[in-house]
Amino acid sequence: MRYCFSDSWTAKAREIAKSLGLGFLDLERVTVVESVGSKSRRVIARIHTMGKVMQLGMNQKPFYVIELITEHFNRQNEEEKTKTIIHELLHIPHSFGGGFRHHKGYVNSRTVEEAFRKLKNSQGFF
Repeated sequence: MRYCFSDSWTAKAREIAKSLGLGFLDLERVTVVESVGSKSRRVIARIHTMGKVMQLGMNQKPFYVIELITEHFNRQNEEEKTKTIIHELLHIPHSFGGGFRHHKGYVNSRTVEEAFRKLKNSQGFF
């Protein structure tokens, strides 16, 4: 696997978060990388963070990285790419403490679609 920091997708993810009113996110601590060479067959993107013990041991605040698996992500149209970014952002909890929100009950197609509609209706996004 190879990873590459993505300035453009980091900026886009931050723009999406701002437009959705996700003010609890420390946007300077949310970035996007693109990966090449994944053997994953169904995963389009995933979100990573450092565990609590690593945060404490390194004296660091939480940091989230969205990984875009290019073999799958790049096949999507722009609307689906935006929904994928929204999906991954929704995994970040309001506490921004280094944990994740699970799919069950919060991160699902309904919440992603609602957020996408909100984004689409916000002035100047699309």
